[in-house]
Amino acid sequence: MSVETHLDSLYKDAELRFDCEFIGKEGAEARLELKDKEGRNVQLPQSRFKLAKGKNTFLLPVANPLKWDAEHPNLYTLEVAVYRDNKELSRFDRRIGFREVEIVKDRMLVNGRQVKLRGACRHDIHPTLGRTTTADLDSLDVLLFKQSNMNFVRTSHYPPSERFLEFCNRYGIYVESETAVCFVDTYRQKNYAPGNTQSDSAYTDRYLGQCQEMVKAFRSHPSVLFWSMANESYWNKEFAQIQEYVYKADSTRPHTFHDQAYGGFNNQGSTAPIANIHYPGPDGYKVAAKSNRPMVYGEYCHLNVYNRSELVTDPGIRSDWALALAPTWENMYQTRGVLGGSIWSGIDDIFQLPDGNAVGYGAWGPIDGWRRPKPEYWDMKKIYSPVKVLTEALSPANELVVDVENRYTYLNMDEIKIAWQYGKEKGTVSASIPPSGDGKIRIPIANPDKANELYLSFTDPRGFVVDEYLIPVGEQKQNELPQWLSQPTKLKVGKKAYVISGKNFSCEISRLNGQILSLKKAGKEVLKGGPWLMALPLTGGGCYPNHNANTPVYNDLCSDWKAVEVKAHKEESNVIVTVTGSYKEFEGSYRLTVNANGELAVEYQFKALQNVNPRQWGLVFEAPQDYDWTFWRRKGMWSVYPDDHISRPTGTADLFYQGLPVQTNPRIQPSWSWSKDFNELGSNDFRATRRNIWYAGLCDGSGHKVTACSNGEQHWRSWLGKDKICFLVADFVTAGNEMFLDGYYAPYRKPIKSNDIIKGKVKLRVE
Repeated sequence: MSVETHLDSLYKDAELRFDCEFIGKEGAEARLELKDKEGRNVQLPQSRFKLAKGKNTFLLPVANPLKWDAEHPNLYTLEVAVYRDNKELSRFDRRIGFREVEIVKDRMLVNGRQVKLRGACRHDIHPTLGRTTTADLDSLDVLLFKQSNMNFVRTSHYPPSERFLEFCNRYGIYVESETAVCFVDTYRQKNYAPGNTQSDSAYTDRYLGQCQEMVKAFRSHPSVLFWSMANESYWNKEFAQIQEYVYKADSTRPHTFHDQAYGGFNNQGSTAPIANIHYPGPDGYKVAAKSNRPMVYGEYCHLNVYNRSELVTDPGIRSDWALALAPTWENMYQTRGVLGGSIWSGIDDIFQLPDGNAVGYGAWGPIDGWRRPKPEYWDMKKIYSPVKVLTEALSPANELVVDVENRYTYLNMDEIKIAWQYGKEKGTVSASIPPSGDGKIRIPIANPDKANELYLSFTDPRGFVVDEYLIPVGEQKQNELPQWLSQPTKLKVGKKAYVISGKNFSCEISRLNGQILSLKKAGKEVLKGGPWLMALPLTGGGCYPNHNANTPVYNDLCSDWKAVEVKAHKEESNVIVTVTGSYKEFEGSYRLTVNANGELAVEYQFKALQNVNPRQWGLVFEAPQDYDWTFWRRKGMWSVYPDDHISRPTGTADLFYQGLPVQTNPRIQPSWSWSKDFNELGSNDFRATRRNIWYAGLCDGSGHKVTACSNGEQHWRSWLGKDKICFLVADFVTAGNEMFLDGYYAPYRKPIKSNDIIKGKVKLRVE
């Protein structure tokens, strides 16, 4: 059986078409009942139909039903009973939705309105169950996708389970259902026997059979928006024949064909009604703008995966992925011909084998295999958000006015719950802003001088928080550390070290290499090494399906430091230590200013002796191992993050979180968040780069700490070394090698060439 719905030209009234195959005896009849979500019967002009042998088609006019779309997933229940002589022989039911899908030139319309698909690809995957799924996983995936502001899933590279589609029907997710045909006539075919089959008619039925099974099984689901005939394959006459079948078998939805992404033939020759392109890069929208068909990005902006050493060293790279996705999505959203796209991929594709090995294609997902959100999940949620607050800052006033863009397709903002808080004041407001429109939110404030931040949250009618914002109001004093008064500082020249001292302060600096040997405050050692120059080169790797859980970390400092001259002198209340020397890669100098109040400043300038393409550069210092938690305040890409997100604007993080096992079993689901996972360098939370710090530092259990003070333009990273804690204060950080392999946006500069200069200034305070 199958169900189709057709809306009239005004998208108001509907016709329900019910097709079934009857193989029983003559004299039977079908009795149909249509019920709304409350279980009430919908009046039908006819509900009893005689059944003939073979195919039967029944047409039921339905007056103004509630429509199904991803923002209003209104479902009805069609109950079908078969009777003979008023005796019930069988009964079944089907959840259906009334919706109309059309292609109009370069747009796709659902119920008469253009949609933008905010999506990701999805494999059936579980770390221990393998390439399979369960009802719990199907429902959980749909909920996680929905709560991330996704409205679209591509079921790569095979059809999903029936249950998955039922949950998409229920919660409102558009689906591209893909047949299990991949890599036909491409360079990857060497891994997929029997090889070159695209022109062999003996294989046509195999390709066609895959498509037939999918269409027949799933064509009654309202969530299935369009079909995919194959993944990353060359268009040919065999696929043209399959396309003819799709046209005839299902007139209610369009289809696409994923032309191969590599080798220069994206959108190579397919005549499918939806054009397709993979990994178009940030300028792909220019190609789509010239298309006379709607174009979907079948795969785009995949997560950092191949630069494995960078990732196991610095989880902060995962947040940098948003630097690529944000402008790419914005171009997609603003370009009429771009239907939308699916990020590769939704869930990590890694299997934990019983023998302890981990295999799979890689950690692609904003969600890991255990269904824990990773840093990219929040970034995707923010970028895909249909609520855009345009106001970046406000001045104190008795009414705060916030500009908002509504990117929903169907929802007016008056259907959204808007909550606010300003200091101790809080409440809710309403705003009528039409879909795809702009408007204002007005918030009354009784005491504007009692706070300096306005918090806003937007809750979808289905109960999940769509987005959150924290808008600065007036001066942001919390970003500034208080000034300290300079203390008298003494300098003593020892045989091997300069000794700098004052009240409750001492610092020894080697006369041989210019490095800090020991710095103590109130008798407690705070620093025991540095500054060392780090200019960490980018690393990367190829597109290999060989996930390696034992990837080595990558924290190399510049090598072979040799000091040429180390000098020290008093200058007012400070001691100035000037050091010149060279590494294998750089030569230059730094000037270390020390004051007994606990403040240090290091100005450095080095000339490259060889070509270096850096991911980070700056100065590294060393602290005792008991400085095992880090703290920070920074400018975030977003104003609000979850409390356990590694890129939250302010917070603290432990080197290793209490209560976790010393060594984890990779086949047992973790009971903690992803940020608390760890390796030999510390927890993900502790060792992630914090971009754009106002300040960041390390602290021990008794309150002693070292703080890097900045202007919102430097960056911090800490990790566990051998018998010490290391931290980097970086003047340059980029997003990792993966961001450049695909040509995406990211902060980047040309590689350093021989004789180029790098320089910066680090300010520390110890207490």
